[in-house]
Amino acid sequence: MISLDIKVLGSGCANCNKLEQMVINVLAEQNLDASVTHVKDMKEIMSFGVMSTPALVIDGQVKLSGSVPSKAKLTEVITKAAKTS
Repeated sequence: MISLDIKVLGSGCANCNKLEQMVINVLAEQNLDASVTHVKDMKEIMSFGVMSTPALVIDGQVKLSGSVPSKAKLTEVITKAAKTS
């Protein structure tokens, strides 16, 4: 099974934590394997070129930034990444 490397970028604000929980829920519902890391270090966040959080990085690519997506949008982004990795 393919495992995705997912990073939630954000300082730990409510939206960042919400996005992290949504990612975990979507992975469970879609029966996908992934390592999920919550990156709170601003230098590391900025290394991805992200200016607004929360942001979602899958396998090194920034997929979403600046807001918490709808569950449908998040599911679409994660399942698409799983198919291409």
